Amino acid sequence: MLGPMVWIDLIVFFLLFALFIYVFASVTITNLHKVYLAFHFSMMLWPFCQFVIKTTDNAQLQLFYVQFAFINMTLLAVGWLLFTLFLTGHSKFLTRKISLMIYVPVILVTLVAIFNPKSMFVQPVDGGYVQRAYGPLFWCIASIFIGYLIVSLYFMHLALKSEKSSRIKKPVIQMRKGILVMTAFIFLDIFLNVVPPLPLPVIPGLTSLGILLSACFFVIAIRRYKVFDIVTIAHQDIIDTLILGILVLDDNETIVETNQSMSPYINLQLGDRFEIGTILTQEDADSEVRLFLQSYRERPRERAEIEVKFNIIDHRHIKIHAAPIMVSNIMVGRILTFQDTSELHRLIDETNFQNEILQVRNQSLIGIQHELFQTNQKLEQMAITDSLTGCYNRHYLTQRLEHEVMMNMKYQLPFALFLLDIDFFKSVNDNYGHLVGDDVLCNTVEAINQTLRKSDILARYGGEEFIIYLPNTDQAQANIIAERVKFAVESNKVTIKNVAFPLSITVSMGFLSIHEFLKEPSNNPKTILNELFESVDKALYQAKSEGRNRIVSIVG
Repeated sequence: MLGPMVWIDLIVFFLLFALFIYVFASVTITNLHKVYLAFHFSMMLWPFCQFVIKTTDNAQLQLFYVQFAFINMTLLAVGWLLFTLFLTGHSKFLTRKISLMIYVPVILVTLVAIFNPKSMFVQPVDGGYVQRAYGPLFWCIASIFIGYLIVSLYFMHLALKSEKSSRIKKPVIQMRKGILVMTAFIFLDIFLNVVPPLPLPVIPGLTSLGILLSACFFVIAIRRYKVFDIVTIAHQDIIDTLILGILVLDDNETIVETNQSMSPYINLQLGDRFEIGTILTQEDADSEVRLFLQSYRERPRERAEIEVKFNIIDHRHIKIHAAPIMVSNIMVGRILTFQDTSELHRLIDETNFQNEILQVRNQSLIGIQHELFQTNQKLEQMAITDSLTGCYNRHYLTQRLEHEVMMNMKYQLPFALFLLDIDFFKSVNDNYGHLVGDDVLCNTVEAINQTLRKSDILARYGGEEFIIYLPNTDQAQANIIAERVKFAVESNKVTIKNVAFPLSITVSMGFLSIHEFLKEPSNNPKTILNELFESVDKALYQAKSEGRNRIVSIVG
């Protein structure tokens, strides 16, 4: 028959489990959430193990639960350290070497707990482990656990001293209280139940109670200070930095969101009802205002825009744009933006005045013409290059090849085409985001350019596909360059922010070498070029179907 004191640990386990479910159900899951939930789960296991030890008379099973509890306690310390690093923004320290150093003590504790050499970790009392005596290895494990806590407190101290971490200081203070409470109860458990002689009665549940109280501190910090609500905070920060006044209304024209730039235009709060007539009145309004109000009120699903002289703030010119918010083809509200265009009008007026002066000053026109010439040169360059990677675009390559191919066939000059595709590029965008995908494309172009000759042409064919034209190149030379390109891409390492390991990619390549020509080639260069593209595209498709990261060549 189990006594009432035995149930303390089980009650603590269920309370911790309830907090776990509460956090899981009430917040959006991010990487920081995942770290905390794993940490919280580890907290639940200690009281559970302490309870189940008392429910069996099997000494070996009791020893297993004791071993598992202490292994879990060390994992709990590791989880706390990782959670601290993520919370305080020090996760960049988690390099491969440091991560290994963090987990080596866990491995040592696991080995000590499992093998219990010469009972130097724990010894049974009265034939079982419900009451147990601890050996010198126990104090080694306790020292490791305390070491993790000290390191965690150190990083909290750095975050509290840093001026860049003002937003997280309150939750860090709250969580520091939690870890100190848990540590205090653990020390109390050791001094009352481990240090004294065994005949003294054991006070159960002290460590479990400390874990529960610390979890309460953590959950309070999560809910009160929105520790995990980083996305919402970031969105609000971005909205408040915009110079546009932003007003979000629900389907009843009630204000549900606004930003700081709206304060000059309206004096309303969240939850107030917005009426467009308070800003634009139809009295003495011109036809443009009447048409805008009619569209706004009678056709709410359509976008509407107007620029007016806003009498509320010094007769400034204000452009108002209204757009519906649609969800599954149902209008759920509106977004109104207010843009102060007074400066633009002033610049236009000033420009007009300057133009009148420039009409008199013919010499200034010469300077303007020179600037226009330079601008046109830049535009021409922009027209033939890819805006993201800086290499040539497909349109330029097509035009160039229409001329080059005909010349090659006329004078019997060998040439080669490579069509290459970055393997599994979609997974890069899915896993790391499109900004990282853009970095991968640019880094790949840089790596390829280093392997090419000055006469070779690299162009972006579309998406993650690139095409390379090698003029006056026989098959042997083209083979060498193809292998060089493949190796350069594979060897190129792309460093990603907040990711421990650099990203390495490969390419699949279709390779077409032309050194024999028909005696009577087609007179239509577009037809010839399409046939070449089709051939090299088939080679690329074959390279993909054969497993990617390879070169498939076709000789023409």
